Amino acid sequence: MKRMKLLSLQILVMLVFLGVWHVVTTTSLFGDVKTLQFFFSTPAAVLTRTFKQLTSGDIYYHLGITLTETVLAFVIGSLAGVLFGFAFARRELLSAVFDPYIKAANALPRVVLAPIFALWFGLGIWSKVALGFTLVFFIVFFNVYQGVREVSPTILANARMLGMNERQLFKHVYWPSALTWMFSSLHTSVGFALVGAVVGEYLGSSAGLGYKIHEAESVFDVTGVFAGMLILAIFVIAIDSLVTVVEKRLLVWRPGQSSTTTT
Repeated sequence: MKRMKLLSLQILVMLVFLGVWHVVTTTSLFGDVKTLQFFFSTPAAVLTRTFKQLTSGDIYYHLGITLTETVLAFVIGSLAGVLFGFAFARRELLSAVFDPYIKAANALPRVVLAPIFALWFGLGIWSKVALGFTLVFFIVFFNVYQGVREVSPTILANARMLGMNERQLFKHVYWPSALTWMFSSLHTSVGFALVGAVVGEYLGSSAGLGYKIHEAESVFDVTGVFAGMLILAIFVIAIDSLVTVVEKRLLVWRPGQSSTTTT
């Protein structure tokens, strides 16, 4: 599909959504207009409030806080996931012993952990970083673990037959295999790091996008809530686009799908 055609379809979906929202909240087809606007606001009001927040400059302080928490959670969680993923994948006994504990920790609801992290680390950025870490770590950990475990036994046998030591195996066999799996979870990891930061801010903070959304919600300002969610959506799209650029740069070494020759 051509890029312009895809972009046109994406814009069309957005326009249809805004059109339906406008009809529902400005006409009496679905009930009392004032009641509907109390619960759903209107697209014009939300866009106006969003524009005012983006031009006033105050929102950028809160965006900076959320971005800092997201980046810290992503970087720390990814590094820990890579290290532990390799360690567990390369040591059968270690993996077998800690397997039930890893699964139990991954199954814990993160919302339950948020108040505990607030108690341990306070209401500053580190409680949000800790919550984001718990989301990012397990995604990267399981992907790296699976990537190392999925290395073909035939490739390993051939590499050892050629005289590769453990360091060379790590560099030329295990690491490339894990990279493919790790990059596949890159977008998801960044998204979950942002989710952890925003949820932590929503539950208890004095700054950040989650705090702004909670502040508007506490006074039944539905327009403010939707405006905060719209700014968050723009923020997510921008981060995802940046991750896509970085991912393409990092995977530039991979051969293309059509780079085959016949003899």
